Amino acid sequence: MPATLALYHLWWLSIAIADVAADDLGSDFGDLGKELLGGFAIAVVAAVAYAFLKLRWRDHNPPAQFISISPLKQPNKATKVSRE
Repeated sequence: MPATLALYHLWWLSIAIADVAADDLGSDFGDLGKELLGGFAIAVVAAVAYAFLKLRWRDHNPPAQFISISPLKQPNKATKVSRE
């Protein structure tokens, strides 16, 4: 949940920066390729940083062991098999 909230705020920040940049710079169709490439590069950097932080957090807080709700089979007891 905190990671989702952080990504939500990062998204709003990127929208605000893009809005300010579009108002101040006044881009035309010739610069759209550079802006698209720059946005893709920023998205890749953000995704790699998120994955790195998520993996480091997982190393510090390992997940719980698997808990089964089904009964364990006892190997010592003979099972009765009907051959009908």
